Amino acid sequence: MAPLLVGTRKGLFTIAESGAVIRHDFAGVPVSAVLHDPPDGALYAGLDHGHFGVKLHRSDDAGVSWIELPAPAFPAGLDGAPAVSLIWVLEAGRPGEIWAGTIPGGLFRSDDRGQSWQLVDSLWQQEARAEWMGGGFDQPGIHSISVDPRDRARMTIGVSCGGVWLSEDGGTSWRLGGDGLVAGYMPDQRRDDRRIQDPHRLARCQAAPDRVWTQHHSGVFRSDDGGESWQRITGLPRSDFGFAVAAHPHDPDTAWFVPAESDQNRIPVGGVVTVSRTRDGGRSFDSFSAGLPPPPAYDLVYRHAFDVAPDGAALAMGSTTGGLWLSADAGESWRIAAARLPPIACLRIVT
Repeated sequence: MAPLLVGTRKGLFTIAESGAVIRHDFAGVPVSAVLHDPPDGALYAGLDHGHFGVKLHRSDDAGVSWIELPAPAFPAGLDGAPAVSLIWVLEAGRPGEIWAGTIPGGLFRSDDRGQSWQLVDSLWQQEARAEWMGGGFDQPGIHSISVDPRDRARMTIGVSCGGVWLSEDGGTSWRLGGDGLVAGYMPDQRRDDRRIQDPHRLARCQAAPDRVWTQHHSGVFRSDDGGESWQRITGLPRSDFGFAVAAHPHDPDTAWFVPAESDQNRIPVGGVVTVSRTRDGGRSFDSFSAGLPPPPAYDLVYRHAFDVAPDGAALAMGSTTGGLWLSADAGESWRIAAARLPPIACLRIVT
């Protein structure tokens, strides 16, 4: 497995497959988002300095050195636009193009590798945004930005809590997807309202991009049309609540989830850390725990703390208790790579 970028409450760790720490950058600062842009090899890190605001850094030499970039920010004077409180996700688009999703729910685009940023006003001005609301945070946030590899002007994004949105023209215009999602936390008359859905995380199969999976606040769903409509998946072992999901890069029928107890508790079910996998599009699931903590364990895996390598066999997973596990057999068994890291918010396998 290639090195890992691991964003934690106390900085960014670059970790070898052996578990050895290669580097520790931004010590003491929470790292909320990481990105490796394969075309040019650049690394990006979004930082949360709390009182001092959000920061963004890029490395062009595999993390040996970092330069500070302007962080995404709402234009001065924009109605209803507070300061960006968190860079929740960073994703690469076309060459030189970087996307950022923030709290509150702003989508930003950079066309110059993060040197400058523009708010995607076409999404900010959607009337439906008035219905968006916070989930785990006080304000809504954009946490998933999925770019279609066949046509990088086509995008699907996930908002907590604001549903699934699609663009076919690089963000110039948007339409609300999410038909079939169900918000169990809402009154009966609003459970099907696509504007207030809480998809915890979206994951797309790169080889079959119309297949998208979501770990939603109210269960697991599968889309076969890029996020326009969704089918609820039942029969998951232990629980269909959680935050993390990974889609196999080549096999559209394979995906992984990390179950947890309901939103009131947010701990592993029965104190046992497991990973659920389907290999038949969600008709059946296997549950794996070999090498993962036995009970009592309290490891929660956040949205961006689970990743799959391009071979579809190597997986990495980090938890809120600072455990980092690796799998070489598609999740069937795991080994601990690091047991005492700070709480892990996000990670990426560097490809």
